[in-house]
Amino acid sequence: GDMDEDEILRLAAAVEQDSEHTIARGIVEEAKKRALDISPIEGFSSVPGKGARASVEGRTIHVGNRDLMEDLGIEPLSGVGEALQLGNTVVYVSSVDRLLGVIGLEDVPRETSAEAVSRLGGMGYEVAMITGDNEETARRIAAGLGIETYFSGVLPDEKSKKVEELQKRGKRVAMVGDGVNDAPALARADIGIAIGAGTDIAMEAADVVLVESDPLAVIDVMELSRIARRKMVQNLVWATAYNVVAIPLAAGVLHAYGFVLAPAVGAIVMSASTVIVAVNARLVGYRKRGGREEAEPERRGRSHGG
Repeated sequence: GDMDEDEILRLAAAVEQDSEHTIARGIVEEAKKRALDISPIEGFSSVPGKGARASVEGRTIHVGNRDLMEDLGIEPLSGVGEALQLGNTVVYVSSVDRLLGVIGLEDVPRETSAEAVSRLGGMGYEVAMITGDNEETARRIAAGLGIETYFSGVLPDEKSKKVEELQKRGKRVAMVGDGVNDAPALARADIGIAIGAGTDIAMEAADVVLVESDPLAVIDVMELSRIARRKMVQNLVWATAYNVVAIPLAAGVLHAYGFVLAPAVGAIVMSASTVIVAVNARLVGYRKRGGREEAEPERRGRSHGG
């Protein structure tokens, strides 16, 4: 149309300025980077899985995907095919009855995402990606991260169904997410892991909340869980073995052979057993990193909810 690039971006940023969605944050961040004047809005409403609308400077502006444009009876531009082939996410900006412009966004994974995927694979875990992005974008991101299984074009209310689909394949699923749309999937998964910088509803639905917004923190959760389980088994074996031996001795089973466990000695041995179990459990906080033992930082994660 007759609007320039900055004007399209400014209108889109106005609609998206209060949204927590990553696409919205990208649009607003670019508008701020260009020092554009983002106007206040009225009557904001979200269209789940499609976009949002609001009144900007007295006119209704829609920002969303192709499905939203089709709902409005607006014919999307055919010239965005190249952007889609490059794996970009395409966002349409329109008034009530006219397409104003198109914005292309490229997803950039966090710097540590590829390493996290690689290390999870090395630990024996299969990594899958669930995204609302189009097939081309999902394929590009998955290939870059080394992820073989991915689900693209998934609407917010369908994410939990994808988790259920994996579970029906016999998988035990740990879901990692941070948004409102991820909450049902986090609740449906065997283990829900929420990013600490995410929304409150996601954190409430999850079993574990990561304090850091770093994919590598998921590795810490898995490793810490394995260590904790190993320590529990060790303590159970020790406590069982101790009682199997100590209780008969205290009952005098070897009295005929001249061996009697004095009560004072039994009390000392019992205390020593408790100390051993407690110390072994405390060692959960230590792990090997770079060839040396160091304390596991408590800031990596915290238990939350169920």
